[in-house]
Amino acid sequence: MVALGIVVFFLMAIESLRARRNERAQRARGGIEPPDDVYGVMRVAYPAAFAAMLIEGALRRGAPPRALAAGVAVFAVAKALKWWAIVSLGPFWTFRVLVVPGVALVARGPYRWLRHPNYIAVVGELAGVALMTAAVVSGPLAIAAFGALLVKRVAVEERMLATASPASRPSKRGIGD
Repeated sequence: MVALGIVVFFLMAIESLRARRNERAQRARGGIEPPDDVYGVMRVAYPAAFAAMLIEGALRRGAPPRALAAGVAVFAVAKALKWWAIVSLGPFWTFRVLVVPGVALVARGPYRWLRHPNYIAVVGELAGVALMTAAVVSGPLAIAAFGALLVKRVAVEERMLATASPASRPSKRGIGD
């Protein structure tokens, strides 16, 4: 469990550093952040969800080999999708909802086919860790609770994109998804 925790939180730290750098850049470009975003809750709930699953996994002494292998696969695919989204958005990827008015919408990478690939990846990360840790209680609770936050987050993003978008159809642009 310790090695898994190190991997999960190390990757989270890398993403956090990139997000902070991009947030500063977005604000310098005139990025607008909505007042009703759930970021404040998400920034606590996201690491807490992983911590809860790791603690439950330690108490349960880990997952059976097949569940562990499935969890590793789900987590790896989720991280790959997340980083594809991050790279596709480039400097526009942030943890916060920040929209720069007038900037062209991103329609490359996974955004060609998926509306919110980063959030799909986040749910995959949670599911992967739940499988790897045999977190049969905290895993489903974390996915359900964070899923509810993501529903609210998506609504905030969609509203921001609709008001700031120069294009006729909303898509990703300058937001953390």
